[in-house]
Amino acid sequence: MKTNKLTTKRFVIRKSLLGTNSVITFTNKKDITFTYDHDEIYSTFQEKFESMSYFQQYKSYTNSNIVQKFCRE
Repeated sequence: MKTNKLTTKRFVIRKSLLGTNSVITFTNKKDITFTYDHDEIYSTFQEKFESMSYFQQYKSYTNSNIVQKFCRE
C-alpha cells in the first residue's frame, strides 16, 4: 500500500485519515519537527482518543505545539 505523506502545522489524529496509510510530519512553533504514523498512533491509543469528548464530537484531535506525551512514549 502506498504511503500518504502529509505535512501540517499541527499534530492531528482524524477519523477521516484512518486506513489511508498516512505518515504525518509537522513543525511546531519552536521549530521542532515531529513525524508519526497516523494509524499506528490511533490504534495504540484508540481508547484514550475515543474517551475524549471533543474527539467524539469533532472526530479529530489537534495540537499545534506538541505531540501529546502519551503518544511520544
